[in-house]
Amino acid sequence: MTFAPVIISLPIADRPTSHRFYRDGLGLDTVGEVADDGIPEPLQFVVNDGLRLMLIPTGGFGWVIGRHEVAARGQSECVLSLSVASPADADAIVERARAAGAEVVSEPVAQPWGYTGVFADPDGHLWMVSADSES
Repeated sequence: MTFAPVIISLPIADRPTSHRFYRDGLGLDTVGEVADDGIPEPLQFVVNDGLRLMLIPTGGFGWVIGRHEVAARGQSECVLSLSVASPADADAIVERARAAGAEVVSEPVAQPWGYTGVFADPDGHLWMVSADSES
């Protein structure tokens, strides 16, 4: 059985802020019909052919998941990872995200498992950018 695309949904505080961050900070393209506020609804970004990211305002997120309480900002249950071709690419993505409003949690640096950097989006969701240290 295959599922395509897989959609990861994250709660957000503000649609325009998150839209700008993911468009400008990560360079992702949106899909869907544009709503009255000029932003696609639902707010989805294409990560690659098999993965989309959907951003749902916090109040709606709780409703979608059956009135389950949304975790407080900064309490992450997962880390979203992006693999890139080289350490220079990792540096560039972390800098682009920083310029778009990300909080850099750990600057890109060589680790035993590869070259990685971690940043938090405007809602505190963690993203790790990694490249093979030998690239």
